[in-house]
Amino acid sequence: MEELIVVRGGGDLATGTIHRLWSAGFPVLVLETEHPAAIRRQVSLCEAVYEGETCVEGMTGVLIQSWEEAEKILSSGKVPVLADERAECVQRCRPGVVVDAILAKKNLGTSRSMAPLTIALGPGFTAGKEVDAVIETMRGHNLGRIIRQGEALANTGIPGLIGGYGAERVLHAQAQGVFCNVRKIGDYVQKGEVIASVETGRESVPVKASLSGIIRGLLRDGYPVTEGFKIADIDPRRGEMANCFTISDKARCIAGSVLELICAAQRKW
Repeated sequence: MEELIVVRGGGDLATGTIHRLWSAGFPVLVLETEHPAAIRRQVSLCEAVYEGETCVEGMTGVLIQSWEEAEKILSSGKVPVLADERAECVQRCRPGVVVDAILAKKNLGTSRSMAPLTIALGPGFTAGKEVDAVIETMRGHNLGRIIRQGEALANTGIPGLIGGYGAERVLHAQAQGVFCNVRKIGDYVQKGEVIASVETGRESVPVKASLSGIIRGLLRDGYPVTEGFKIADIDPRRGEMANCFTISDKARCIAGSVLELICAAQRKW
C-alpha cells in the first residue's frame, strides 16, 4: 500500500506529525506499545490503546487489533492505532513511508528496508545509514531542520525553556511504585502542592509541584513507574490552559518538516 504512512509512536510529538499528515489527506497507521506512557495525554493518539478511541484537534484515533482492520478505519476518515511495538505489520502492509516518532533517543528497530522513505525524529539515528532523513527535535535555531547525512543533536536531558523554566517544569518519580493522580491535566497548582503520589507498597511518596503553574502533562493513573520515570509537566504560564489540549508549536514545526520530505519524495515517485 504505497500511499500508506506508518508512524511508530503516538505520543504528543508524534501526534503533531500524524495530525499534519492526516490533515493533508494522507492515510496514516500508528504503531504503539501495549502500555504507552505519554504524559501529554490530551494530545496523544496513544491514549486510544487504553480508551479504544481518542480525539485530538478533530482527528480521531481508533484502536485496532490487526492490520486487516486498518482499511475500514482509514476509509471512515479516522486514524487506526495498532499495538505493534516491533512494527511487525510493516512487512504485510508495505507502506510508502515509515516515520520513527518514538523519541526513545535510540533506534528500536527502524531500518531503511522498511519503506522507500524512512524518517526519524530526534537523536539515536544516522541519516543516510539507518534512515533516509532525521528531523532535529531540540528547541532552538535548528528545530525542525532536515538532516540527510549525519545525526540530530545529542539529548541533553534538559527540557527546553517555557516561561523561563527548563528542568524545573518536568517532574520525575522519586521512587518505584504505582503512580496515582491527585490533580488532573489543566489544573492550576501552587509550588509545593501535592499533585500525585507514588505508592510503593510500604509508603505513599508525595509528588509535589516544582513550581506554580498549569499541569500540562500528567502520567496515567495506575501506571507502574521506576525511580526517575517522567511523570508530569507544569507550564508556568498561568493564562495558557488551552495549551494543555492543543498540539504544541514544537510538534507542529517538526510535523512540517516530515510533510516536506514526503511531498518531495512523492514528486520523484
